[in-house]
Amino acid sequence: MVAIRGGTFLMGSDDHYAEEKPVHRVTVSDFELDETPVTNAQFRAFVEATGHVTFAEIAPDPKDYPGARPEMLRAASLVFSAPDHPVGLKDFSQWWEFRPRANWRRPYGPGSSIRGLDDHPVVHVAYRDAQAYAAWSGKELPTEAEWEYAARGGLEGVEFAWGDELAPGGVHLANTWQGEFPFQNLAADGFERTSPVRSYPANPFGLYDMIGNVWEWTSDWWSSRHPDDAPKACCVPKNPRGGPPEQSYDPRQPQIRIPQKVLKGGSHLCAPNYCRRYRPAARHAEAVDTSTSHVGFRCVRRAPG
Repeated sequence: MVAIRGGTFLMGSDDHYAEEKPVHRVTVSDFELDETPVTNAQFRAFVEATGHVTFAEIAPDPKDYPGARPEMLRAASLVFSAPDHPVGLKDFSQWWEFRPRANWRRPYGPGSSIRGLDDHPVVHVAYRDAQAYAAWSGKELPTEAEWEYAARGGLEGVEFAWGDELAPGGVHLANTWQGEFPFQNLAADGFERTSPVRSYPANPFGLYDMIGNVWEWTSDWWSSRHPDDAPKACCVPKNPRGGPPEQSYDPRQPQIRIPQKVLKGGSHLCAPNYCRRYRPAARHAEAVDTSTSHVGFRCVRRAPG
């Protein structure tokens, strides 16, 4: 883990997506953060020690999903599947497939495995799986404020975690998408999907893969915007923990009341023409019952008291 001295920083962005607004001051205390996302090897050790069965390996209970089609009530997870032609960017079903028996051991479904991927981030972990690993390791999941503060690495007023250019001098500093998403993956950074942790330079705090590779769970409930900036320095929030769960539900699915948590960091699927969320300020909502091939996590340890 990397020890990070706390401080006050400007959280959010007024220049991109609405949910990142407004920029506001936040203070965080000292904490330690995992140097990298949790890897397949680390998650395997947890499963072998505890017998944990991930959410994606358990068939859903029909009572929890009223009106669900029978084919959806199977042990499965969402896997990115690139179309071979341009598609509309408003319909994510064009590139996401709910694939039976896809899980952390078989990231692309039956016939796939994590052989040779020990140092890649574990994926297909729902929120409760990340929580269980964190508890087993004597840690917790970071808050959104802790995560963003760590990702910025002490740099204020820049767009990316390393400066104001996505690929300065043509050098890729994170595992993101090159080409026209979702059908054209040029893989100019050398990776079509996840990459081994530490494949790119660490940020100024010594943390790897805070941007790109996989999205990462935080402990904060989702909200559609940030709170306004405090009117006085004395009122700047310290160690905020996000909003209440009842405000985090997806309004597009009123019949299914599944709360959402905040994801941070973007992934290898973030592209200039779609999901420009390869920035510290970027955030995304994810239902706690969802697992995908591009979401992982890392853990935090805080000082007592």
